[in-house]
Amino acid sequence: MSTTQSERLRGLLEPLVSAQQLDLEEIEVSRAGRRGVLRIIVDSDEGVELDTCAELSRAISQKLDETDVMGEGEYVLEVSSPGAERPLSEPRHYVRATGRLARFHLAADGSGELVARILAVDEEGLDLEVPGVKGRKPTARRLAFDEIAKARVEIEFNRKDKKEEEA
Repeated sequence: MSTTQSERLRGLLEPLVSAQQLDLEEIEVSRAGRRGVLRIIVDSDEGVELDTCAELSRAISQKLDETDVMGEGEYVLEVSSPGAERPLSEPRHYVRATGRLARFHLAADGSGELVARILAVDEEGLDLEVPGVKGRKPTARRLAFDEIAKARVEIEFNRKDKKEEEA
């Protein structure tokens, strides 16, 4: 996708997304055979409901029909929330992942890796709980944003829900 098209799409779609109290995370234009595919990724602190995605999709479709930003060819519009294992790149992503387990690739030497639970997030970085190994207790660790090269939420299949823990 050209920078000009990307900027035009962002300028056109940002107000529609913001009107739904959502963040526009990503815009991707690709080809699928003869058709183009326009993928819009949105998110919020509370997550995104399916009905909200459908409503936003209709509004975006209508706005795109009024413009030539997608050109004359056919395209498929997809509006969705980020996947469960999406990369964490903005401070708001870490805030939304508070309480979740994440895998961090550390920037210092490029080879260090850390898996820890995000406990708290502030302007400078994260407070983490590193799980204990072989029966040891978990340890606390502070990680500054500039120490993180890449980060991604880890899927946990056996973690108890907070509601289950309270019961």
